[in-house]
Amino acid sequence: MALDTADATVNPELPETRNDISRELTPADLWCEVVGQEHAVAQLRAAVRSPVHAYLLSGPAGSGKRAAARAFGAELLSINASAEEASRNARLASAEQHPSVLFVEREGASIDVGQARDIVRRSALTPPEGDCQVLVLIDFHLVTDAGPILLKALEEPPESTYFVILAEEVPPELATVASRCVRIGFTPVATEAVARCLEADGVDQAVAEMAAWASGGNVERARLLVADPNVTARKDAWYHLPEHLDGTGATVMLLVGRLLELVDGALEPLDRRQQEELAEVDDRIERLGEKGTVRKHLEVRHGRERRRLRTDELRFGLGVIAGRYRDQLTTGGGEAEFLQAGRAIQELTESLVHNRREDLALEDLLIHLPPLPAPE
Repeated sequence: MALDTADATVNPELPETRNDISRELTPADLWCEVVGQEHAVAQLRAAVRSPVHAYLLSGPAGSGKRAAARAFGAELLSINASAEEASRNARLASAEQHPSVLFVEREGASIDVGQARDIVRRSALTPPEGDCQVLVLIDFHLVTDAGPILLKALEEPPESTYFVILAEEVPPELATVASRCVRIGFTPVATEAVARCLEADGVDQAVAEMAAWASGGNVERARLLVADPNVTARKDAWYHLPEHLDGTGATVMLLVGRLLELVDGALEPLDRRQQEELAEVDDRIERLGEKGTVRKHLEVRHGRERRRLRTDELRFGLGVIAGRYRDQLTTGGGEAEFLQAGRAIQELTESLVHNRREDLALEDLLIHLPPLPAPE
């Protein structure tokens, strides 16, 4: 996301799609979106009473860090607000549309030097609304060479600016930056907690349990899987894949083509939701004369969502394959195959972060995976 430091009202350009922003909310209500992270929520809510200027929320993808950042931002903006102002803060923060709560997405494979400089410039501006502003930096673990630039802003922050940094992990080269933050850990969400959350949304228990298992503890992904009737078939295809390996490149290419078709199919529920969002925005543009840039921002966000979901789906499949080798190990034998597969799967999982081509990455994996017999 490019930062316009000349015009700080960036978030209102985003569409009203997270929820109905006309609904009545309080900042406290937003914490309900953070599932299975009671300790982290307690730490953040306590911090609102006497906040420092930088927080690092670290934990796996889908563990609720972003939802926590929305809630925390709304709370910070509402410290001295009236009930009416606090409700507005909560509604807009929940939809990621509050002008004083800015979510900064990486534009490429990482947050680069140019984007980091934009962040520093934005942090020095007067808050667009209210007494403070909150900058939420997404995927901090991919900052790479931009860390030293952000370090200065964290060491000498303006009184009115708070940083909330989200990361899956903190690599050694970013340890100094992390040391300037209050660090709050998020754990993988338990499958049972995800299932209960889905059931509270009205999802059938069996469907909720399957989606929760397939989500890997990612609540947002679980909600998409609920609308996906093919998740069980995809799981079976990944699980039985080692039985079709024969060591030939022709077979590998055929299998990779089928796997990528499955990944494409996994995007269908997201595609339907995104088409609804585009139709809603087009209607608003026509009725209310809103800026055409609203649609452009939505399309950019949709692209990020699609890339993230593809990565999640591949990780899901890799996890299923790993489980297949683990099952072979527990039923007797297969220790060498399990270790070989584990190393190859781990390498591919890590490479997905760097936007490696999916087809080449999968071909490289399958050519190195040992074949397995069909389970008896």
